[in-house]
Amino acid sequence: MIIAGVDEVGRGPLAGAVITAAVILKSPIEGLADSKKLTPKKREILSAQIKEQAIAYAFGRAEVEEIDTLNIHHATLLAMKRAVEALSIKPDQVLVDGLHLPKLNIPCQAIVQGDDLIPEISAASILAKVFRDAEMRALDAIYPGYGFAEHKGYSTVAHREALNRLGPCMIHRRSFEQVATLL
Repeated sequence: MIIAGVDEVGRGPLAGAVITAAVILKSPIEGLADSKKLTPKKREILSAQIKEQAIAYAFGRAEVEEIDTLNIHHATLLAMKRAVEALSIKPDQVLVDGLHLPKLNIPCQAIVQGDDLIPEISAASILAKVFRDAEMRALDAIYPGYGFAEHKGYSTVAHREALNRLGPCMIHRRSFEQVATLL
């Protein structure tokens, strides 16, 4: 049975896209865990290993405009669907971290804390986190002054201070209360 694990990164930030990954592993990779429990260096090492050893992997995303239009929940499910549909191999089953499932024509199962329990979901968590973090570092150069390279768009004190000082930029989620109050 071909199993794809799916996870997301970026539901909570005030800025940037929500990124998802879908991964089909050939065999478990030592050290896989929830990406939030790993150091950035360990995530980078595992990301390269996953890409090298996985049978297939793909990314999905929902842009800020989609998040603001659909809401973060529905945008995340859309990004998950996009990741699974982008896989070069169609899985027999999809295991998703969390409580909610994307609409797919493949059997799906939601697993709470799946990123800690299921190797395929752990791998997806790591790929999505490494991808989004790199993207936020690149966006920091395009939108200087906000500190995206450091906080990755999350609602830190430094980010909120930059928002108050500079106002929202193009990648801020206008439907999120902390951004909407500044508009």
